[in-house]
Amino acid sequence: MSKPLPRKQRVLNRGYLYSRTADDMGELSVNLIDIDSAIMYYFDSVIQPSVEDNGENVKVPIMYASPERWKAIQRDGFMRDKKRQIITPVIVYKRTSVERDETVPQDKLDANNPNLFYTFEKKYSRSHRYDNFQLQQGLLPQKEYYNVMFPDYVNLTYEFIVWTTYMEHMNNIVEKVIYSDGAYWGNPEKLRFRSRVESFSDVTEVSDVERLVRTNFTVSLKGYLLPKGNFDHRSTTQKFLTPKKVIIGSEVDTAVTKNIGKAGQFLEDLPSAQTQLPSTPTGDVSVTVTNGLIFIGGTGVTISQDGVLFDGSIPMTQTISIGQSVATTDNVTFNQVSASSLVFDDVTYNGDSITGDLNITGSVTTTGDFTINGDATIDGIITAQEYHTEFVSASIMFASGSTQFGDTIDDNHNFTGSLFVSASSFEINNTSFAGISNDTSLTDSSQTEVVTEHAIKSYVDSEVEDTNVYFRKQFVKTSATITTSTASFTATTASAPTSLTATGENDFIFFVNGQYMEHDALQVEQSGSVFLLKVDNDSIGYDLESDDEILAIGKFDS
Repeated sequence: MSKPLPRKQRVLNRGYLYSRTADDMGELSVNLIDIDSAIMYYFDSVIQPSVEDNGENVKVPIMYASPERWKAIQRDGFMRDKKRQIITPVIVYKRTSVERDETVPQDKLDANNPNLFYTFEKKYSRSHRYDNFQLQQGLLPQKEYYNVMFPDYVNLTYEFIVWTTYMEHMNNIVEKVIYSDGAYWGNPEKLRFRSRVESFSDVTEVSDVERLVRTNFTVSLKGYLLPKGNFDHRSTTQKFLTPKKVIIGSEVDTAVTKNIGKAGQFLEDLPSAQTQLPSTPTGDVSVTVTNGLIFIGGTGVTISQDGVLFDGSIPMTQTISIGQSVATTDNVTFNQVSASSLVFDDVTYNGDSITGDLNITGSVTTTGDFTINGDATIDGIITAQEYHTEFVSASIMFASGSTQFGDTIDDNHNFTGSLFVSASSFEINNTSFAGISNDTSLTDSSQTEVVTEHAIKSYVDSEVEDTNVYFRKQFVKTSATITTSTASFTATTASAPTSLTATGENDFIFFVNGQYMEHDALQVEQSGSVFLLKVDNDSIGYDLESDDEILAIGKFDS
């Protein structure tokens, strides 16, 4: 049994409170489960898919897949029974989407208090009929009208999967489904919905043990939804009755001719002294009551005729007053006021909270905690023993000693403007720095100073320039004189920067008469302005001759 609504929430319109006890017209509702059930009914009762198996006509079961079962089907590609055997034939379906049908526009104005109805008249019922009494009295029958709320029109999409063992069985099922395209699916005694069958996709899976034929297709339904809800405490179906005229007739056999007295008696039955009816009084009439009325003043209330009995025999004027004037323009003084809330213009004091804008001219002193849930704007100076902030990070500013910014390593503190720090050291993540160096040659080799961008750029530029110049040097020289084991060149080797390995034979390649000379049998030597190539004749396997042409390619100055 549901809990009754509070009295202030109850509907006072008696037009909504007709008795529905004997009605055969119940509250109409259409839910998603009704549409799902309509598909199940249509397959079981109308399409009736079946296959021939071993000479028997076997009805193909249809199941609505739960989310867990559908996930298992998508993963495995088939269904199994409790014995872990693959089930065939079987049809499984699932609702995949629900969308509003924009082709049928409507505006209920307020979804919780709809004002769009379909009205129809009930032609006949036990209370809505002609009978002998109505014919004799000339009464028209009372008409019954019903208002049914307009539903929400939606488009629903269902995905179907059909498994069989043989293609012949699959063909029988698919043919029946295609033939039902465009029909109204559902129970004719309840709800039916227009259907549309989309394209089919066939897959045949054959393994060493099992053979499956699977077909996937989708079905679109034109549906509508009318849920049961608290629509302004009204049902989806409202009953209305037309007014009915009631005629009350009377019949008398004897006319009443006797005069009636003041107490309802006939005059001739009264004593002779009372046969005269009283005349209408004129002027003021004095009335005296037995139990009089006494006004007594209470706390803060003064009554002019305090404690005087008033029985109505004589006029009495009573003046009720309090100790001060309480006009809207007066200044009213109270020793103490107790109330659940106080309202001053747009400011409300309610218990321990203030609602609205509050402006205070003067000083405010509080001995307890002071909490501001919104923004605070202070035009003056803030003086505090400790200053704590919590917004992404936390900071504590002490009156003296060290100041702590943040309480965890992930706190971020942003500073806009100039920052001046006067200290003997600067520490980050337990690493101490003594200062910032501008040494462009990086010769100080300090382990406690951080270099500037200028120093790094100057050093890198000098090193890169010398290195780039060295790397770009690549010249070809021809031998000037040749002996059996030595070739002389009028050339000077390029000097490598200090950061690179000194120039050696690996920085040159040599060719004798166009043939590459192996480095393992060569040595180079700079003798003044002459570059010498010395050959190990045993290793190279031949002697040099004076008419040989030897080319040297490598790091020469020019």
